[in-house]
Amino acid sequence: MEKEYVERRDEGYWIAGTRVSLDSVVFAFLDGLSPETIAAECFPVLTLEQVFGAITYYLAHRTQIDEYLKTASEEFESLRQATRDTDPQFHAKLIRARREALMSEV
Repeated sequence: MEKEYVERRDEGYWIAGTRVSLDSVVFAFLDGLSPETIAAECFPVLTLEQVFGAITYYLAHRTQIDEYLKTASEEFESLRQATRDTDPQFHAKLIRARREALMSEV
């Protein structure tokens, strides 16, 4: 009996039986985090087995998942630009607030 670690729902990929997106695990993995770190520090709701299963799924379907991630990123950027264009004053306020927050961290 083969265990499913990733499921497709709501037009996205998810770790089976959870609310954790495959995207999140893949980005952590691509950032160089170990499966142990991803399970323990990033997503403690996941078992190490689930993280390894998600990474294995990604590696086995890399072309398909990379295309999905690229499309999702393009859609996000399009929505971000539309929001920027709709209310430029609000966008400017957000930029100022972000700069102030970053400066206070220094």
